[in-house]
Amino acid sequence: MSTAVELSVDEQVALIGPRDAGMPMTLDEFEEAEFEEGFRYELIHGVLVVTPPPLEEERDANEGLGHWLRNYQESHPEREALNLTLPEHNLRTRTQNRRCDRAIWAGLGRMPQTRGPVRKRDIPTIVVEFPSSRPADQRRDYEEKRVEYRDLGVQEYWIIDRFRRTMSVDAWRGRRWVRRTITEGETYTTSLLPGFVLDVARLFAISDRYRD
Repeated sequence: MSTAVELSVDEQVALIGPRDAGMPMTLDEFEEAEFEEGFRYELIHGVLVVTPPPLEEERDANEGLGHWLRNYQESHPEREALNLTLPEHNLRTRTQNRRCDRAIWAGLGRMPQTRGPVRKRDIPTIVVEFPSSRPADQRRDYEEKRVEYRDLGVQEYWIIDRFRRTMSVDAWRGRRWVRRTITEGETYTTSLLPGFVLDVARLFAISDRYRD
């Protein structure tokens, strides 16, 4: 006859959740922590930041982009350029741990290393953010992350902004990290994904379905 064994408080795994927002942590402590599902967790300036998941219009547009990238990976003649794309991926920068909306690895010729020791992980080739309209979020995506992703070694940083109706692309041009703005009526192509064409208006149309 088996008997139930009750774990002591010390033996139980304490999951970190929304109640722990504002808790000071180190980057290594964040990496080793166990989190409650259903929320986004980031470590910003040594403090745990907990936010709810994105709205449907953002998640749907992100799914649309992911779908087009998967179609490219499966059927385009240059499909081997794309190694992997993942939504909602945590990135450890030099001083923070950010949660990006989408990470894209390209040109490696193999499956990227996305976990394990930090020094062995492959840095995403492209990072994508779908910002909200809140001024703090706009400042974070357009200013803070721009510098952090550049210093991390990301080759392109896309900000797909349904409120400004633009797509901003930061990329290396020689030794300069330069920003280019693509308007709603344009398409975007990159040498990192040969043959992939991103129709900006079509992507915004996915989010627009939720306006009413």
